[in-house]
Amino acid sequence: MTVRIVCDSTADLDDEFRDAHRIEVVPLQVIIGDQSYRDGIDITPAELYSRMRRDGVSARTSQPTPAEFEAVFRGITDAGDSVMCTTISSGLSGTYGSAGQAAEALPGRPIRVIDTRSVSVGHYALLKEAVRVADAGGDLDAVAAAVDTLLPQIRLLFTVETLEYLRRGGRIGGARALLGSMLDVKPILAMEDGSIEPVGRVRTYRRAVDSCTESVERAAREWGGASVFIAQADAAEAAAQMTARLAEALPGTPVTLLVVGPVIGAHAGPGAVGVAFHRPAG
Repeated sequence: MTVRIVCDSTADLDDEFRDAHRIEVVPLQVIIGDQSYRDGIDITPAELYSRMRRDGVSARTSQPTPAEFEAVFRGITDAGDSVMCTTISSGLSGTYGSAGQAAEALPGRPIRVIDTRSVSVGHYALLKEAVRVADAGGDLDAVAAAVDTLLPQIRLLFTVETLEYLRRGGRIGGARALLGSMLDVKPILAMEDGSIEPVGRVRTYRRAVDSCTESVERAAREWGGASVFIAQADAAEAAAQMTARLAEALPGTPVTLLVVGPVIGAHAGPGAVGVAFHRPAG
């Protein structure tokens, strides 16, 4: 029985990785005005960020329905395979609940749903571990165990040009305490236990990017290496800056570059850049 990987669209998968490993992606929705778009299908990151910067549009998001997950789960298990499904943090979205309801609607079928307690590059890192174990022939228990083991080890740091988009979407978590004091400083934010929390503040955006990079450098030296994942939302220059610095400080460190998709970008805003990192696998 083959383990098939399913995730929601907040993993921000690149097309090549998704297609190479036959990963099924269930999209969230991006809502602008009265128009709804499937994340990464009906609207691209570039289109959304252009509209946000040029027209000042404000986007909302919506989770997939249980029926959408159920259709995917049913198709895979009808074919005789098992399902390993990962979702965005339940602290940020009801997507995990929808996937769980879908699994419950198919009792007795080999389906596991895991709340990544993360998003974007953090979600991607966990998904990559699931793929690694599944491709090596691991069964559903082995894949789920690998994800559960790695999950608490992943660190995710990011910064944004403004907290306004997080505030509008209600996903601001403990960073709410920074509102009203951010005119002259930039936040350093982290995913902690599934929620967004402030872990620092500096004077400039460039310094915030540097601070995130320095955290990766310190951890990699302590661990004797690291796996690193960088994502940017219309912030290619900042991501390149981070990548170049890591290449110089930690030569040979594997770095995966991603583009933040429309759903996460709708909440983080253009200019967001983040990095997830963990000890080297194996």
